[in-house]
Amino acid sequence: MKTILLKKEWIHQGNLILVNRNYEIKQNIKKDYLTSFNSSYPNILLEYECNLQLQKVLKEIHAKDQIVPVSGYRAFEEQQEIFQTSLKENGETFTKQYVAYPNCSEHQTGLAIDLALNQENIDFIRPSFPFKGICQEFRNKMAHYGFIQRYTQEKEPITQISSEEWHFRYVGYPHSEIMKQNHQCLEEYIDYLTSFQYGKSGLAFQNYEISYIKMDKDVIEIQIPDQETILLSGNNVNGIIITKRRLSYCEKANHTR
Repeated sequence: MKTILLKKEWIHQGNLILVNRNYEIKQNIKKDYLTSFNSSYPNILLEYECNLQLQKVLKEIHAKDQIVPVSGYRAFEEQQEIFQTSLKENGETFTKQYVAYPNCSEHQTGLAIDLALNQENIDFIRPSFPFKGICQEFRNKMAHYGFIQRYTQEKEPITQISSEEWHFRYVGYPHSEIMKQNHQCLEEYIDYLTSFQYGKSGLAFQNYEISYIKMDKDVIEIQIPDQETILLSGNNVNGIIITKRRLSYCEKANHTR
C-alpha cells in the first residue's frame, strides 16, 4: 500500500477546479507549467498536459490550419483589461454574458482555449466555431482527449454564461467522457461527484474509480493499493477528487519485475 497525504491547499489546484463567479481562482498557475500552443502561436500559452492533448486531437482530425487558437492562458492583468475594454466598447449586458470577471475566468488556469475556424476576420471575443465541418469533428473527438465545451445553451441557467461555441476546457479523461455521457456541465459534475465519498462506493467507469473527499482538515492520510495509479485534483470548492486507475495485466507484470 502507498500512503498519500492530502493537503487542504490542494483544493484550489488541478484539472477539475471549478472556476466561475461563485468560486474564484485562489492559486495562480506556475509559468513553468505553461507551454506555447505551437511555434506559429508562441504567445498563446496552455498548461502542458492540456496542450499535449489538444495537439493530439487536432492531429487526429487533420485540422492543420483549418482550426486556429484565439486565446489561451491569461494573466489577471490581461483578463482585467479585456473585461474593462469590453465594458467600454460593448456595454455591461454583453460583457457579463461573454467575458468573465477577473479571477473568475478559466483562462487564468491555463486549462481553457478559445478556438476559431480559420478565416479572414476572427472576432476575439466571439470567434466562429460552427457546429459543422472540421469544427464539429473536433467536438466529436474532444472528450476522448479530456475536453468539454464549457458553456452550452442548455446549461446557461447553471453556468450563468451565454453559450460559447468556441470555448473549450480541459478536465482530463475519463471525466470529460463521463460528463458527455451524462450531459453535465462542470458545475453539475463537481456536485455529482460529492455523492461518491472516498472509502465507500466510488464512481466506476471502465478501469477507473472516482471518489471525493471533503478536506475538513489541513492534512488527510489515505492508503492506495500498489497496483493502482491515482490522479488528484481539487474542485476549488471544498474537497479533492481522487481518480484511481487499475493497472492492466501487462502493467501489473511490469510493475512487479
